[in-house]
Amino acid sequence: MPRFYPAGSSAGDLLTRYSERLPAVELNNTFYQQPTAAKVAAWRDATPADFRFVVKAQRGGSFRALNGNVEAGLPWLTGPYRAFGRQLGCVLFRVPAGVTRNDERLAALLAAWPADLPLTLEFQDPSWHVDETFAALIGAGAAWCTTDQPEADTPPTLRRTGPFLYLRLRRDDYDAAAIEAWAGRLQPFVEDGLDAFVFFRHDEVGRGGELALELRAAVERGRR
Repeated sequence: MPRFYPAGSSAGDLLTRYSERLPAVELNNTFYQQPTAAKVAAWRDATPADFRFVVKAQRGGSFRALNGNVEAGLPWLTGPYRAFGRQLGCVLFRVPAGVTRNDERLAALLAAWPADLPLTLEFQDPSWHVDETFAALIGAGAAWCTTDQPEADTPPTLRRTGPFLYLRLRRDDYDAAAIEAWAGRLQPFVEDGLDAFVFFRHDEVGRGGELALELRAAVERGRR
């Protein structure tokens, strides 16, 4: 059992225990298969009404939506996500490395994306990391996903393109100085009243959850 959870927790209680300590979760299994209505209902029943789910868009459907007929593919991709209701924080649409910048296809995706589903895009190929992409997201009200990759020499720049901030911290661990540094980078956005989704890398021992608590505490200290 990951040490983040109280001793004696059962597998069926993990989401409830998690939601007692943290306000949002980034769902990984939705990247591999679409969630059923029954599964979504079980997740919702296990968490408080103000808890938020970030849904990783299913990988095959995402690829087809960006590279094929977006208007035909999006209903299948996004249909299950409405079952989350008000607990849907956003949909994380990942564009993998090797998929290079294509402004026309991005514009088609953003134009067809349902307005009632908050959207975040993570572009892994650096060809997308340009002003034209930022402007397209701003125009569509979609959030840019900032990702701190383990191989990077310097931390990435936080960017606001939508109604909230999204940050993925992917290194195996962060020491106290790194946590304080990230809290300082987040501080101006938080003080401006912006909500921020921040997620650490999943690991078997529960270090990601511990880091999330440390970061939240550091941000709260900075607001005093």
